[in-house]
Amino acid sequence: MIKNYFKIAWRNLWNHKTYSFLNIFGLALGMAVAIMIGLWIKDELDYNNYFKDREQIAQVFQNQTFNNEIHTVPVIPRPLEMVLRNNYRDYFKHIVMSSGTQEKYLRYGETNISKRGYFMQENAPEMLWLDILKGETNGLQEKNSIMLSASCAKALFGAEDPIGKIVEVGSQDQMKVTGIYNDIPYNNGFDNTDFIMPWKHFITTQNWVKESADNWGNNSFQLFVQIADNTSMKKVSSVIKDVKKNASAETRPFNPEFMLLPMKDWHLRSNFENGKQVGGRIEYVWLFGTIGIFVLLLACINFMNMSTARSEKRAREVGIRKTIGSVRSQLISQFLSESFLVVVIAFMIALVIILLLLGSFNDLARKEIIFPWNNATFWISSTFLILLTALLAGSYPALYLSSFRPVKVLKGTFRTGRFSTVPRKVLVVVQFTVSIVLIIGTLIIQKQIQYTKDRPSGYDKAGLIQIPVMSSDYIGKYELMRNTFLGSGAAVEMSSSSSPTTSVWSNRSGYTWDGKAEGFQEDFAWTNVSYDYAKSLDLKFISGRDFSREFPSDTNAVIINRTAAQYMGLKDPVGKYLRDTDADDPELPLQIIGVVEDMIMQSPYEPVKQTVYAFDKYESASYYNLRLNPDNSISENLATLEKVFKKQFPHLPFQYQFIDEKYAEKFASEERIAGLAGIFTGLAIFISCLGLFGLASFIAEQRTKELGIRKVLGATVANLWLLLSKDFMLLIVISLFLASPLAYYFMSSWIQKYAYRINISSWVFLVAGAGALIIAMLTVSFQAIKTAMANPVKSLKTE
Repeated sequence: MIKNYFKIAWRNLWNHKTYSFLNIFGLALGMAVAIMIGLWIKDELDYNNYFKDREQIAQVFQNQTFNNEIHTVPVIPRPLEMVLRNNYRDYFKHIVMSSGTQEKYLRYGETNISKRGYFMQENAPEMLWLDILKGETNGLQEKNSIMLSASCAKALFGAEDPIGKIVEVGSQDQMKVTGIYNDIPYNNGFDNTDFIMPWKHFITTQNWVKESADNWGNNSFQLFVQIADNTSMKKVSSVIKDVKKNASAETRPFNPEFMLLPMKDWHLRSNFENGKQVGGRIEYVWLFGTIGIFVLLLACINFMNMSTARSEKRAREVGIRKTIGSVRSQLISQFLSESFLVVVIAFMIALVIILLLLGSFNDLARKEIIFPWNNATFWISSTFLILLTALLAGSYPALYLSSFRPVKVLKGTFRTGRFSTVPRKVLVVVQFTVSIVLIIGTLIIQKQIQYTKDRPSGYDKAGLIQIPVMSSDYIGKYELMRNTFLGSGAAVEMSSSSSPTTSVWSNRSGYTWDGKAEGFQEDFAWTNVSYDYAKSLDLKFISGRDFSREFPSDTNAVIINRTAAQYMGLKDPVGKYLRDTDADDPELPLQIIGVVEDMIMQSPYEPVKQTVYAFDKYESASYYNLRLNPDNSISENLATLEKVFKKQFPHLPFQYQFIDEKYAEKFASEERIAGLAGIFTGLAIFISCLGLFGLASFIAEQRTKELGIRKVLGATVANLWLLLSKDFMLLIVISLFLASPLAYYFMSSWIQKYAYRINISSWVFLVAGAGALIIAMLTVSFQAIKTAMANPVKSLKTE
């Protein structure tokens, strides 16, 4: 019987090739989108799965209160480590202090490369379950040891055995290779860890780290922990929350509280508002999951619509089957088997589509997803998807078609009735309501991104590069390099800074000024800069001036941005003083000599933070900032700069970063999401239009003779086109009215997470509605005009 069902189903598909193609291709696209989104979601959910104890590993975060607003940061003071070791040791398997990400030059022989890594305590490899290929797991025991990733070791040593070899780090430290570990896969929090060096080396070689042992106010470190087996993240967080009682008196007003953020939440749930965890990328997981479900639903609606639209053609078949003894359950099984066959064929086509497009999808999504051929879970999930889709797409047609009464069908008195098209119209409205919501959502996302991109950055990014200063070779050579670079003609201006142009690496408090409100808790973004910093970036002065070599007192001066002036409540800041209450000599003030326009250094989606640019009298530069000569080509400028650089630093690689590219990276995540959403929206519209095309074709076929008569009686092609199209256009208009409030509700909630955001304009809804209407009109018009222009003799010759 089952074999017979499928034989009939295949014949039925083969005899109606156009409708079969539309059904199968529409379902294939819907399933391809659903599967692709499923692979993307799984990749997101699998983040940090490489680490075996992911459920027990966490990073210590800190809440600090500034003026009744709680800020959550992933950094801690160094004394916290010993408090946890001494007072809370039973709650932890591992406690690992760590630096932030460090970029260093690694040199062996004539090979000198730039790599990223960490200074970490000796039990880090054990906590992270690093896959040791050579050497020792406890390779961080010695102060001058280094552990390398396999790719980093290959880049340095080639085929040579690296264990025991000496690597020069930053042109000053001689480190012995004690271990080689397998590269951590891309989809993990430590995926760019090319090396790990001992925490003991960090302490002994960096005076500021050594001096921070008892300093609760220096939040410059990271702390990773693995909790004990007999406890939980929630319990440990509650226990360590009030470690603030150990804090020094000057930090207590900020009410520091500590908590654990589990490793499984680092990627998806790392956003905080006023001290509360509020999500993160998990919102995109839900967004794309919802899109995937709706796109598949749209494809299923196509199947339902075209199956029920052809009901009159199947009615006689149902009547005959019922007359010769078929019961309704058998007919339902027959129609569901047809649905199952269609879905299986569509699934196979969907797999081909995925294999063809997976590379492009990875490029767009910045992923490295591999098709899971050997993953049993994938095939079980796919089988469930096939069964669910077959049931979802085929249940309504099966129940509807199997309900026909054979007496009426075989007497020729069967008619579907004027209300029989209502379910199909409702489904078309649902399709286009979803499609229009997706169009509106995509337009608003794009508009929000463009609105932020158009926001004035406060400086001129064009022709500006930065060179990272990562070696002791640079010490004391700033003025020499500045004169050399400018003298080469490839650069017209140069400065240095302790932070990159597109980021803030330091935040400071503990300052006072005349007029500061009682109890006001200050928090400044802080960057140490050289002479000519404002000139090299082309910062605009509102008042005052830049640092000048003509004024020796400028070594104790600062420049602030517009927001800082407002934040401090100073109407005329130039000439006023900023005093460091924690300094050895608090009477030595920092004079404000200039105020510049706000410059976006952190997130362009947030307000610019109050910023202080202090003169760098200790030459603590991390970057050189160079303005390229606009009279030469970029390639010519870079070639000249490299030649000059190599004369001074022959063993160092010439590295540079274009500021406009670094700034563009701030939009990369949102642009990827917008790009993916745009593609899925386009596919959703296309799938809806496939269904619309099929329905229009069927209705035109049903009314061929009617149209022939109307044409003979004088109806024009325009009249006939309007006759066939108006019902569909009405459905699209209804969809627009339903979609608009839904889209407004969801997108107005979405943009609330951005402090710098657009106002949702009415034109977005009009554009989306007009776009959907035009697409639908073009889809329907093709078939309507084709039918209207047909020779009426052919349609009426049998009458």
